[in-house]
Amino acid sequence: MRLLSLEVQNYRNIASASLTPGRELTVICGNNGQGKTNLLEAIWLLTGGKSFRGGKDAELVRRGEPFAVLEASTLSAQHPEELLLEEPEEERRIRMTIGTPDSSRPGRNASVNGAPPKRASALAGSFPAVVFDPGHLSLVKGAPEGRRKFLDAALCQLYPGYLTVYRRYIRALQQKNALLRRSAAGLERPYAEKAALLEVLNAELAVQGEAIQQRRRAYLERLGPLACSNYAELSHGAERMELHYAAQFEPGGLADLLRARQSEELRAGQSLCGPHREDIELLLDGQPAKVFASQGQQRSVVLSLKMAEAAAAAAITGEHPVLLLDDVLSELDDGRKQYLLTRMREKQTFVTSCDDTAFLKTDGEVYRMNGGVLTKA
Repeated sequence: MRLLSLEVQNYRNIASASLTPGRELTVICGNNGQGKTNLLEAIWLLTGGKSFRGGKDAELVRRGEPFAVLEASTLSAQHPEELLLEEPEEERRIRMTIGTPDSSRPGRNASVNGAPPKRASALAGSFPAVVFDPGHLSLVKGAPEGRRKFLDAALCQLYPGYLTVYRRYIRALQQKNALLRRSAAGLERPYAEKAALLEVLNAELAVQGEAIQQRRRAYLERLGPLACSNYAELSHGAERMELHYAAQFEPGGLADLLRARQSEELRAGQSLCGPHREDIELLLDGQPAKVFASQGQQRSVVLSLKMAEAAAAAAITGEHPVLLLDDVLSELDDGRKQYLLTRMREKQTFVTSCDDTAFLKTDGEVYRMNGGVLTKA
């Protein structure tokens, strides 16, 4: 996958910007707070309309404007001969608008090649990308929810049907939790009716939950060895990383687990078991990274996971995703920086940095961002 061009209007602090990225490396330099991450975030929105920073619509649109507009041209790398043409025949044009709540068209909408606009989420899977942002360091020391989101976001890009299964599970889970809360508060239905409804909801949770865990396990079987190999290379073999799926049930065992813990859930007023309670265990030299990893080690673990995510996506889809790396070189020693720079070859990569000295000897396009204004260096 390649991004051929991007035009941005009224996005966060960017009034207008035009980007023509390099075939491989594109560096966006500038001081903190100038808009580098905003530009990276705009590219990420092409994956399906969600911000990796969780911004609401009103926060993404430049102050005083009703809309932000992103216009991009992309090309699949599955047809490498097309990259040699001046005007590729299958070039895709994507136009996305982000409207404030009081605009004529609120929310995020996108159209491809001039087709009528749809919800931006319809882009999911059409522009594969992997993003690293300093906030992702919480993958190591943060709550299990962040690690589950890491898995689920990757699977949603790779398997469009996974999102449907996930949504069905979450819908049933919300209904079950509402019933359990009312029961714990004494606002319960007649016992027979409540028990029947719980049985129906648990049956749905068992079906969808088994499918979710099956996909997660299979994905981690592919991702784990790649991530651990990446970490070994990053650390020059000085440290050993391990990755395990911390499951609550063995395959085929969710229905029995739900039945066994039903009384406990009724007392607690919430659902206590299922894939929404599972985790990824990260170890360094046999010790929990969550407890013992330094800042540099945390960054190396997350980078290893993100590079593995990109490699796994390329193996599954036959197309390497675009890499978006925000402030990626901070707190890495020179050896790890050089290793990471070598991994940016033969794939399109966007990097933001306050200091461009590490990129002076690399081939690629260099831009500078100052106060929301993008210029070619």
